[in-house]
This record gives sequence, C-alpha cells and structure tokens, in this order.
Amino acid sequence: MILRPPLPVWRSMMFVPANVERYVEKAHTCGADAIIVDLEDSIAPAEKAAARGLVQGVVAKVGRGGADVVVRINRPWRIAVSDIEAAVSLRVCALALPKVDDAAHIRVVAEIVDELEIERGIAVGSTRLIAMIETAEAFFEVRAIARAHPRVVATMLGMEDFSVTMGMAPEPEGLLHATAQTAIAARAAGVVPLGLIGTLAQFSDREAFRTMVRRAKALGIEGSFCIHPGQVPILNEEFAPTAAEVAHADRAIAAFDAAITGGRASAELDGRMIDVPVAERARRVLSRQAAIEARQRAMAAACDGQDRTKTQVV
Repeated sequence: MILRPPLPVWRSMMFVPANVERYVEKAHTCGADAIIVDLEDSIAPAEKAAARGLVQGVVAKVGRGGADVVVRINRPWRIAVSDIEAAVSLRVCALALPKVDDAAHIRVVAEIVDELEIERGIAVGSTRLIAMIETAEAFFEVRAIARAHPRVVATMLGMEDFSVTMGMAPEPEGLLHATAQTAIAARAAGVVPLGLIGTLAQFSDREAFRTMVRRAKALGIEGSFCIHPGQVPILNEEFAPTAAEVAHADRAIAAFDAAITGGRASAELDGRMIDVPVAERARRVLSRQAAIEARQRAMAAACDGQDRTKTQVV
C-alpha cells in the first residue's frame, strides 16, 4: 500500500532544459521551490536520447540549493518509458507527465515506477506524479485523473497545449473556466492545484506576469511552472501569505477561540464576523506560512552544507 506523504510546497517550479549546461549550472541559485529538468518541449527531437542520458548528472547539479527536483518526461509511450527509467532515483521527487489522457494513463505510469523503485531499493511511493491536462479530451477526465493514484500530488492545466487543442490563444478569457475546473478537481482529490491563467512565454513583462499570478491565486491555486529566473521571486512572493494576512489570521483565530471558550460560535473583529469558515481560512493561512518557512529553512541548510563542502575541498 502506498501512503501519500504531506503535500509539497511548490510556489515556483522552474524549467531547465536537461542539455543546456549554462542553465543547469545556475539553476540552483534561482530560489525556486522546485527545479523541473525538462526532457520534453525544450529539447529538440534529435537531441532527446542524448538529453535523457544526462538526467542524473543534471539532477544532482540543480538540486544543490535544496530545491525539490522534478523531471518532465515525454508523452509518446516509447519515449516516455525510457524517460521514466532514466529519471527514477532517490534524487527525483516527482515526474511531470505531459498530455495525460485519463486515469488509466496515470495508473500505467505508476505501475512502471513501482517496478523501478523496487529494483533500485527506493521506498515505494517516493516518486510522485504531476498530471498535466493539455487536451480538450483530457479536460473532461480531470476529476478521475486527479484521483487516479496515491502518487498523484498535483494537477495543472497546460495552458499552451490546451489552447492549441481548443483553437484559441492562451488568453485569460479562454483559460479561466478550464483553469478553475482543474483547480477544483485538484482540491476535491486532495492534491495541489498548480497553474496560471495565461501564457508563460511573455517572461519579460514582469507586471503582466504578476497580474496572472494573482488571478491564479484568487482561484485557490498554490504555485506554477515558470521558464525564467526572473519569474521565480514573483511566484514566491505572490503564492505566499503577506505579513498582513498572517497577522490578521493570528488575530482572527485568537478572537474565534475566545468566542468558543465563552460558549459562542462567532466573534467580531475589525467590523467583520469571524465564524467557523473564516477561522478555518485563517488556520490555513498560518499552516501555509509555516510550511513555506520550513521549506526556506531546509533550503538554507542545504546551501550551508554546499558552502561547507566547498570550503573543505578548497
């Protein structure tokens, strides 16, 4: 039996092409919660086999700063299986699965990963799955996909590919409904909703990107993929509670708990009622902040360890 571990904190997940050395060398310094070693769209077809052979060396480099390491595999099954065999290791915490068709697709991948973990002495269930919904057909299967297997830890709408299948531009007007439905399916399944409402391609317009992130957060989405280091701090900031939100949550919980102690089920704070759902939202804010702070401490410790190792080597 596979037990689902705690959900990850992935505010920012930056793609790094497996075969571009200068990006690989710098990836651990960007501050992303996760680095996605890409074997799919950023790799030319003729270079995919060579890129696959680099995966484990690349994974070791990009994880030096303490970020979680994910590998995005390819979709055609013959390539996908080779990618999975190359990727599964103790250093890789998840596989990002493009163009997931349905729940059966997830279960096939999970079975392959089961075998590889057993063969390689890895605890079964260690390698989690991110399901990417990228076709109109798959959209109608999103609820089943999100619930398909305990390895599934997150779902997201693949904005660019989904827009192609819909015959539309990746603009907010067309993506809002599908993104919201995908996020709802994730929440219903108890997994992390990821994504944005728009395109990642316009990475130079930082304010437009920030607006996109805020729209996604308003839907309950917790993080997103990105393609440029300049997008990382925006994702990390916007997908975290603000200091004001944390302070208000503390006060709201204190007021609510005092009301409960006094035999009431609601309290007044700053002219607003604090009842059960409001208190629950406040608790989630504090839980989210605590998880982010724990990740930051772990990443700082990893960086300190790297620095000590370098000093010893010198």
